[in-house]
Amino acid sequence: MSSTPITKETYLEWYKSMLLMRKFEEKAGQLYGQQKIRGFCHLYIGQEAVVAGTVSATRPSDTFITSYRDHAQALAKGVSANACMAELYGKATGCSKGKGGSMHFFDKSKGMMGGHGIVGGQIPLGAGIAFAEKYLGTDNVNVCFMGDGAVRQGALNETFNMAMLWKLPVIFVCENNGYAMGTSVKRTTNMMDIFKIGLGFDMPCAPVDGMDPVAVHNAMDEAVQRARAGEGPTFLEIRTYRYKGHSMSDPAKYRTKEELEEYKGRDPLITTKSAILENKYADEAWFSEVEAEVKKVVEESVKFAEESPYPSVDELYKDIYVQEDYPFVMD
Repeated sequence: MSSTPITKETYLEWYKSMLLMRKFEEKAGQLYGQQKIRGFCHLYIGQEAVVAGTVSATRPSDTFITSYRDHAQALAKGVSANACMAELYGKATGCSKGKGGSMHFFDKSKGMMGGHGIVGGQIPLGAGIAFAEKYLGTDNVNVCFMGDGAVRQGALNETFNMAMLWKLPVIFVCENNGYAMGTSVKRTTNMMDIFKIGLGFDMPCAPVDGMDPVAVHNAMDEAVQRARAGEGPTFLEIRTYRYKGHSMSDPAKYRTKEELEEYKGRDPLITTKSAILENKYADEAWFSEVEAEVKKVVEESVKFAEESPYPSVDELYKDIYVQEDYPFVMD
């Protein structure tokens, strides 16, 4: 039984949040093509239900940590579209002061503990955050997102062992979108059911339909209850799909158009809208209002980013050490 019931408000919030993620990412893709956003840029289009279902089953005090595909997690945790877009632009008003760019969205005040560029680097960090919560006596949990390629990192095995031994309140989420960069899962492992990795550590684990926010919510809710009760971690393989390539430089020629269209037929925005209409939670007028509202938020974020200043030169040595007068930093 879900401790966090799925209500009319849940469905409406899912749609609004997923639409913001989708439109923000689409705009980011356009701006990257115009060379207003530089460096790496990994879009989340198609995977929105994973984050939507996770947020509805967790609390604002819970923390998220993820890989470099991090825009949606930041938006869902309450980081403003303005701060996110400004970070993509490398501006001082960005959520990481313009120093992180696309792969390193961070806002401790919102519980967004960062996107991380090192493949699998966030896995032991997520366990570390969970250890801190347990040490401090809170009942907060950490949700640690990773891609299907990151589960091949040795740090995962070390972390899973320690997390189970110490019963840490962390939920490990493999967002299996079928391809690690451009390499399909079947080319990297003999065991296609990634969630079964958890069995080797006696860790509760399960596959989840990542195109359905209801399925994600229910699986996440169960895992959250277990973590808050002091029963330790869970490993969820949330099977999803990204409509775009690994990054903006990837044309995704390694997959078929038929496969892409098959998953687009299960688009979480379309299915969530259908459920809202079928249950008469809202009408078409409401959807039009939400679309206009989201469009305005995204447009304003671009204007904010365009008009924001770049970081000053003296920011170069800031935010490196906690101790501001660290004696070994020399000009």
